[in-house]
Amino acid sequence: MKNKIEILTKIGVFGTFLGHGIVALCINPKWIPLLTCYGFSEGQAVALMPYIGIADIIIAFTVLLYPIRFVVGWAILWAFMTALSRPISGERFVEFVERSANWCLPLVLLLLLGIPQNFKSWFKVRE
Repeated sequence: MKNKIEILTKIGVFGTFLGHGIVALCINPKWIPLLTCYGFSEGQAVALMPYIGIADIIIAFTVLLYPIRFVVGWAILWAFMTALSRPISGERFVEFVERSANWCLPLVLLLLLGIPQNFKSWFKVRE
């Protein structure tokens, strides 16, 4: 059963990051405030978005095919910060709550893979 949950969790993280990566590559103007709230200018936000999209797509495939715990940990942090950017940029707090699955799903995957016990184990799939 754990293996099936892990597979479904990897597919869910893959879909989330692939979808967001594709949208970022297209430079979604609605996402500009989500970057400017962290101090980037509008021009910087537009310039960064394709790189963010590429990174999200790399994360998607890495998590699906070879879920190194460091990448899964980054997915948790990145998804949490992007969800948090919603209320920081002036949107309602419920926008953060609505996106909780974006960071909770990679968190579940990290728990399934095992919380790293030392620095070196962050760069393995599991112990």
